[in-house]
Amino acid sequence: MPRKEAQLTGNRRLFLKTSLMGGAAASLSPLYPALGAAREIASPVPGPEIKAFELDEITISDLQDGMKSGKFTAHSLVEKYSARIAEIDKHGPAINSVLELNPDALSIADALDAERKAKGPRGPMHGVPVLIKDNIDTADRMMTTAGSFALVDSKPQQDSYVAQKLRSSGAVILGKTNLSEWANIRSGHSTSGWSGRGGLTKNPYALDRNPCGSSSGTGAGISANLCAVGIGTETDGSIVCPSSSNGLAGIKPTVGLVSRSGIVPISHSQDGAGPMCRTVRDAAILLGALTGVDPRDSATTGSQGKSFTDYTQFCDPNGLKGARIGVARKYFGFSDAVDALMEQSLDAMKKQGATLVDPADVETLGKFDESELLVFMYELKADLNDYLARLGPGAPVRTLKEIIDFNEHNRQKEMPYFGQDLFLKAETKGPLTEKAYIDALDKNHQLARTEGIDATMDKYRLDAMVAPTGGPAWLTDLVNGDHVAGGSSNAAAVAGYPNINVTAGFISGLPVGISFFGRAWSEPTLIRLAFAFEQTKKARQTPRFLATIGAG
Repeated sequence: MPRKEAQLTGNRRLFLKTSLMGGAAASLSPLYPALGAAREIASPVPGPEIKAFELDEITISDLQDGMKSGKFTAHSLVEKYSARIAEIDKHGPAINSVLELNPDALSIADALDAERKAKGPRGPMHGVPVLIKDNIDTADRMMTTAGSFALVDSKPQQDSYVAQKLRSSGAVILGKTNLSEWANIRSGHSTSGWSGRGGLTKNPYALDRNPCGSSSGTGAGISANLCAVGIGTETDGSIVCPSSSNGLAGIKPTVGLVSRSGIVPISHSQDGAGPMCRTVRDAAILLGALTGVDPRDSATTGSQGKSFTDYTQFCDPNGLKGARIGVARKYFGFSDAVDALMEQSLDAMKKQGATLVDPADVETLGKFDESELLVFMYELKADLNDYLARLGPGAPVRTLKEIIDFNEHNRQKEMPYFGQDLFLKAETKGPLTEKAYIDALDKNHQLARTEGIDATMDKYRLDAMVAPTGGPAWLTDLVNGDHVAGGSSNAAAVAGYPNINVTAGFISGLPVGISFFGRAWSEPTLIRLAFAFEQTKKARQTPRFLATIGAG
């Protein structure tokens, strides 16, 4: 497992595994032995033959131009993406990223086409299909199950704020994506990308590799061009890690920038939803569609005066010029190949006029591991019970305890590979008024915010910080669970601060991302830097659906 002192926890919610199982830095070496050498000996094995797709790598702007010219309609886009999902998600390479298609998508698209013809488009998202993670409520004919059979047939009484905002923007919610069940909070020994209801999602770059993080279905599906753009959620790593492993631009916003109401929760201190797209510009467009103050989520009141409905104004190709960027070196060192790729990325930033402060480490890393997990255990029980209560009398389960009992009674289909040790631990916790919880939450904020990111950025007068998001996607292993090779999500996650992943390059045919993170509400700055970096590197590659990359 990754070393605790460096908090290499960016892949999925790896704080769970590091906190529960520990481990030394030396134990990383067997997982990715000499990745530099692996590039020489890896032998890609072709997967199923994949036909070219008309919408491969298409952007939101391209789609709007096509709808304006008459080349596309919202109706035709829904048809084309639905056919592609049938062709390569359910058959062929069978990525298995989409859990459920929206049976009303075509009728919604027809109404939006008629509206465009009569009044013009509402904005940049009008008629654009979107896939959302299956822990985001929609009050329609789709289910919201968090990947669990325990919530099958659960029909929320109202849309989540995210779904509400998507609909008001004119987007077409095409369907729900698979995820790590319960957003990877059920067990510290899980396999990312697997849920009881949905089965296993595959990485589209190499089908035997893991898509990472609980937003695995969104990551794999958007990367495989099964939809224009997607929404994931993160508590610690589950937007940025699948974005890294699947070659996407992913934005984990400041807690409170995007409402969490109507999203199956883990932790109100750290939960958030955000865009997962093939380009930073598309992610900026989608983020702008999601912001707003929601009376059902008090954290969003903090976004007043700090949010935007158009983040594309910050997409400046020269945005690195004059920026002061801190290099968080304590997140490096888990892979020689990743380090080499990061050095290339840092050189590219310097050539674009950025000043690098190297090192500029968060000195408190490793000091909030246990308190983070403790907060999660308390908030999971309280927040999940509250969410289930709001589903109404028809909810199939009403408490965490009932979920635990359901899993025990349905072990064969719910727990064939790993158990529910974290659910059991959470169930033992008391109310959020207990001193242990209050002290742990205060410790998290003091160490990750005041003495952490804020102190580091003040000390070095930084605009942002950078670190490797994680390593190349690991081999999926349902027997032993995830094999992890580093990550950098935890400081921003515990602080509740923003984090953006951009593809930095490839190792053995697998994408590897770099993270830009910083202070609360600094999304404009991070988007400016991430966009400029993306335009400099242009590293994104369309997945090849290889059966395996070989010995690497």
